Amino acid sequence: MPVRHRVQVLPAGTVFEVQPGQTILEAALAAGLNWPRSCRSGACRTCMCQIESGRVRYRVEWPGVSPEEKEWGCMLPCVAEPDADLVLRLV
Repeated sequence: MPVRHRVQVLPAGTVFEVQPGQTILEAALAAGLNWPRSCRSGACRTCMCQIESGRVRYRVEWPGVSPEEKEWGCMLPCVAEPDADLVLRLV
């Protein structure tokens, strides 16, 4: 059974839930957050944030994040779905 995941956004501490099949960005916007965004396909990198804890899976093969950025915890919420509860930091 698909599970909803909780996301907390730092530094404000805002919390929202991501429904199964929903991207993190879609859920953030539905919760009323004014998240920086543009293309919604992982190309522009406008929505990039950093994972403090948790993990995600991408809807696209190449999500526009370099291997080094992935090591630092960077991710693109426009093409990512949570695999666990998340704590994210806006960069």
